[in-house]
Amino acid sequence: MDIIKISVLGFAGIILGTMLKEVKPEYSFYISFAAGICILLLAASKVTYLIDSVKKIQSSIPVDASHIEILLKMIGVTYIGQFSANMCKDAGYGAIATQIEVFSKLSIMVLSMPVLLGLLSTIQEFLS
Repeated sequence: MDIIKISVLGFAGIILGTMLKEVKPEYSFYISFAAGICILLLAASKVTYLIDSVKKIQSSIPVDASHIEILLKMIGVTYIGQFSANMCKDAGYGAIATQIEVFSKLSIMVLSMPVLLGLLSTIQEFLS
């Protein structure tokens, strides 16, 4: 029931941030940022389970290790980019948040190219 802990932490951050916004607006962002970092650290424990599960899948199905590594990098880029963009939006910097999101999407496309090229070469082998 980790989701309950995360939700309570998030709501506590929202309540504290809202209360401080009227007294000290600059502290509101810091509270939001701290709550976000805490939630991100708690989510990191789930990543180890994900990596272990992917390794089990890799041992049962012959999958190239580089493809698994690429998949994990793509997941990391997604989470870090989304977290960073949301923090920028909370701070009122929507343009920077949009640029982070665009860069994250481009990074994921670049990371996926070796897998796509491998798939295309496999299809080409079947057609030959």
